[in-house]
Amino acid sequence: MSVELETSEGLDEPEKKISGVPEQNNHTRMADLSELLKEGTKESHDRAENTQFVKDFLKGNIRKELFKLATTALYFTYSALEEEIDRNKDHPAFAPLYFPMELHRKKALIRDMEYLYGEHWEEQAKCSEATRKYVERIHEVGQNEPELLVAHAYTRYMGDLSGGQVLKKVAQRALKLPSTGEGTQFYLFENVDNAQQFKQLYRARMNALDLNLETKEKIVEEANKAFEFNMQVFNELDQAGSLLAKETLEDGLPAHDGLPTHSRLPTQDGLPVHDGKGDVRKCPYYAAQLDKGALEGSSCPFGAALAMLRRPSLQFLLAASVALAAGLLAWYSM
Repeated sequence: MSVELETSEGLDEPEKKISGVPEQNNHTRMADLSELLKEGTKESHDRAENTQFVKDFLKGNIRKELFKLATTALYFTYSALEEEIDRNKDHPAFAPLYFPMELHRKKALIRDMEYLYGEHWEEQAKCSEATRKYVERIHEVGQNEPELLVAHAYTRYMGDLSGGQVLKKVAQRALKLPSTGEGTQFYLFENVDNAQQFKQLYRARMNALDLNLETKEKIVEEANKAFEFNMQVFNELDQAGSLLAKETLEDGLPAHDGLPTHSRLPTQDGLPVHDGKGDVRKCPYYAAQLDKGALEGSSCPFGAALAMLRRPSLQFLLAASVALAAGLLAWYSM
């Protein structure tokens, strides 16, 4: 028991108020980096948790091709993060948080890539534009402001530990991946026996870092930047979605089988489909257009959208979005 705590317990209630001990303890608690991060990123959490990607992933609305590309985005992100962590493992502002055996994900991601893509996975691995910008920021921080690396490590690893098992089960169920873990090694922390206890240890180590309040505030700001990078990926996808809708209507591309929607449609391989047969009113696109009186001359974009999604450029955008959404979802489970 610390001297300060013993002194506080030795005071009567009026004396405590006069001495200001409770205020000091409260100030100390709020100055803890973990508390500052929790309070300082609330708005970013609120913005991110309302994205459709987070909701869709939790519901299992993800195709295997997109999951493969999502894993690729994670691979590039963690390769950069762990390269900078290794570079700064002896830096006083990060050394206490160096847990390579317990936390590092790159080797697990390589196993996932080998399973999902095959032996020559490296030839197929490409980084999306938004993921590239995040990777560049991680390298910039690691090489110039190592103390800010705490924000990226904490955001990623604590989120992975919190929601990893949930996401793993969702992916296995939705994609029919092996229950033995092939393809989802990323979510398995073999050297962490108790995730909750380890997170407590990590937060305690982080709070014990010898950082002044100004540096702590910079770390909170950097954590919000990490969320902004996530938002940029979603904005990228929104732009792709707008382009997809425009090109679909203009080009009148042929329908293709299967595209996940939020409507209760007939299914194929577990995915809702509209193949142009049966009651056209069951198609959400036609229903919406009919309500607007704009059905005449229109064509259903759902199947055509899937054809567009097979284009590599859009696949990479979607992959990065799903990958970062997974990380965000894990954050919310903390």
